[in-house]
Amino acid sequence: MLFDNFTLILLAVVAAATLFPAQGQGAVFFDGLTVAAIALLFFMHGAKLSRQAIIAGMMHWRLHSLVFACTFIMFPIIGVLAKPILIPLIGDKLYMGMLFLCVLPGTVQSAIAFTALAKGNVPAAVCSASASSIIGILLTPLLVALLMQVDASEGPSALHSIGSISMQLLLPFVVGHGMRPLIGNWVDNHKKSLSRLDQTSILLVVYTALSASVVEGLWNTVLPKTLLSLTLVCCVLLAIVLWLTAWLGAHLGFNREDRITIVFCGSKKSMATGVPMAQVLFAGPLLGPALLPLIIFHQIQLMVCAVLAQHYARQEQALSASN
Repeated sequence: MLFDNFTLILLAVVAAATLFPAQGQGAVFFDGLTVAAIALLFFMHGAKLSRQAIIAGMMHWRLHSLVFACTFIMFPIIGVLAKPILIPLIGDKLYMGMLFLCVLPGTVQSAIAFTALAKGNVPAAVCSASASSIIGILLTPLLVALLMQVDASEGPSALHSIGSISMQLLLPFVVGHGMRPLIGNWVDNHKKSLSRLDQTSILLVVYTALSASVVEGLWNTVLPKTLLSLTLVCCVLLAIVLWLTAWLGAHLGFNREDRITIVFCGSKKSMATGVPMAQVLFAGPLLGPALLPLIIFHQIQLMVCAVLAQHYARQEQALSASN
């Protein structure tokens, strides 16, 4: 389905934040709840990460290097080169959001799930996606400071941002992974329930962040025409990156399973990591424009990659039948 339940609920949350934004004491309550939800989210991410999967995929350094380069080098280069085209289309603030999108780490769960559906190299996907998420906690604030030149008047310094993000995201992740020997079996047996917890946490963070931006006048500056242009820009960006990851995988001599992993791990951006990071890195009226490209791109990548994974799976079935 092009629109799954999470996509529809996310759209409803965006509408709720637009019509009924949290204000006053309600905003204070949701801010506190959001901090707790983010900590729990990354604690569970750490607890889910299997050390056996890390060891199984760790030796494939060429694949991981390429995924890392696509995520943290190729994406930002595209964002920087597209500046003369994007600013007239979507404006300075939304361009900043596009650049923020380009420096984010990749997704974990969906990249692994789509790789498995498409019959790719799942152990390598687990290792690559997890490494991207962990490295991004430290690397993304540095890239934001480097590419956006955010100074103290607009937001926190890079070092302060890394410290804040490490406390909010990396520390719960490390604690969760450290507790995996104690709770790992329980986590593995309740993956479906925990995926709902992930989604609920993301929805809560989106509502809280968008509420603050709506109160600051987000929709007075982002007009429907601009929103449509932003959606088209996200579609074009995803198409370019999917083509480049597939082309690089083929021309660098990777086998079919590895090429599938490169496509799904190197082309995706994480909303679970990106939304909490945006709250730390961007202040006041900058937060909404920083989040909108990520929210739109995330939904498009889920829809497109679901179709693409099914296409790869059908190809595998056809190859198996012919042999």
